Amino acid sequence: MLKKSYKIAISPYTVFLLYLMFFGMGRIQSEDNLLTIEPKFSTINFIKGSISWKNIIVIVGGNIIMFIPFGFLGWVFPKLNNLKTLLFSFLSAIVIIEGLQYFSRMGIFELDDILLNTFGVFCGFLMKKIIEKRFKNLDYLKL
Repeated sequence: MLKKSYKIAISPYTVFLLYLMFFGMGRIQSEDNLLTIEPKFSTINFIKGSISWKNIIVIVGGNIIMFIPFGFLGWVFPKLNNLKTLLFSFLSAIVIIEGLQYFSRMGIFELDDILLNTFGVFCGFLMKKIIEKRFKNLDYLKL
């Protein structure tokens, strides 16, 4: 039941997330292509220059939390039950999406976003493994 619900929900969730990445939160097309490739430094500078902890939690935490559901993709695509395969596939997809943000000028290509999003997928993968181990024989994990 849980796997079946996930299988139904992940597609609209992905579309919603793509909407947020390109059009949400008042995004408008920028005059310039923006690129931030200094890992962790741009996030640290953002935290130092931020007015409130709420901004920090929403931006940094959101980049992790919003991608946790993709750690469960092994329930839909069995090949993605392997962590290396999942992370390689996700990294490929997120780099393409960040590149599209850069070229469309509807966002910033940020290496920090890639790292935080990938960490979110990793956390989701660990959660999936814990759920599967703990509730191994229960019906609501069946497809």
